Amino acid sequence: MTWERVPLKELGDWYGGGTPSKSNPAFWTDGDVPWLSPKDMGPEVLHGTQDHVTSEAVSGSSTKLVPAGSVAVVTRSGILERTIPVSIVPFATTMNQDMKAVVPRAGIDPRWIAWGLRAFERDLLRDTRKAGTTVASIEMPRWYGFKLPVPPLEEQRRIVAILEDHLSRLDAAEKMVCTAKSRIEALGHARRYRLFDDLSSTTAALLDHTTIANGQTPKGLIGSLSDARRPGAVPFYKVGDMNNAVGRWMDGARNFVDLTVAGSLNLHVRPAGTVIIPKRGGAIATNKKRILREPAALDLNTMGLMPGAGLTSSYLWHWLQTVDLGLLSDGSNVPQINGPQVRSMRLPVPDLQTQRTVSDELDEAEQEASRLSAACAAAARRSAALRRSLLSAAFSGRLTGSASEMSVVEGRIQA
Repeated sequence: MTWERVPLKELGDWYGGGTPSKSNPAFWTDGDVPWLSPKDMGPEVLHGTQDHVTSEAVSGSSTKLVPAGSVAVVTRSGILERTIPVSIVPFATTMNQDMKAVVPRAGIDPRWIAWGLRAFERDLLRDTRKAGTTVASIEMPRWYGFKLPVPPLEEQRRIVAILEDHLSRLDAAEKMVCTAKSRIEALGHARRYRLFDDLSSTTAALLDHTTIANGQTPKGLIGSLSDARRPGAVPFYKVGDMNNAVGRWMDGARNFVDLTVAGSLNLHVRPAGTVIIPKRGGAIATNKKRILREPAALDLNTMGLMPGAGLTSSYLWHWLQTVDLGLLSDGSNVPQINGPQVRSMRLPVPDLQTQRTVSDELDEAEQEASRLSAACAAAARRSAALRRSLLSAAFSGRLTGSASEMSVVEGRIQA
């Protein structure tokens, strides 16, 4: 049987939203009427809203009460750059102006609409999203004109039941993958803490074995930087470059400074093996630690720790993974890590051979964790592809509920 293709506008009664005046306490004080906004969206079926308004707001403002059993959609939000949040709302609600909701007409199951909008999300984003606006939004005339395939009601319900059964199994598998990834990370942290705890009898002051190498951004430097490496130049790393590095090593510099220029500006070039951390600002919360692979200069928002002869860079880097930089900062409005905080730190310093043994063991564990994390990531990508394939099969009439169905769907992903 050929399915009818129905414009979204004709699937039911559509409702817009509005925001009651915040200056009128009668609209918001002790309200018990749900008021839906994009921040509530996410679950496939909503169980409530963060905000509520009063019945006076419903009768005295632009917001309207949407009957229970609607399908809500975000129509204006930055999230529309990536996805269209869709949720079934089983209770009566009001909404803000960045939302639309449809109450299905007779013969349309709300779950069919919700899953259909998810199934055709890419097409909807391509065909109905406004271009060139400051905040991403939906062009509603185009949205209303988009056609959704609609079989008879019983067929809708049968297909949705099959789809949700498959997706529930997929959700369970995804949860297991996420749990495995978390356990991998937890085991890695536990091993690191155990190894350093076993060496606690060798604890010494950090600054007995390292030298602080503060970064600098002297006046006149920025105009002297180059984005292309030339002979006689070294990398100049800004604190944000730590986000672009992968693993422990600082690589892929975006700026370079000529050594002659660095000398004229008294800009220090730090040796390879210096371990760097964010020194100032929000970057501290990222908790990143990197090692300079080659000599480089650092900006003033970055601090380096240069290990002495009795400490290896790899061992120092591994130990720093046990340090929460956020707890180390001074707690000011613009957080900073300064000399006093560093001088208070102590670390275990065994002999160099023991340091190398510990580093090798942690390196091996890290490599194994990376392999397992990559497998988890691959499983997550496959799950996302399988989800899209299931939705496509459901809305093209290919979801039958047969025992061999999942293998057929998976085969389409591999093809």
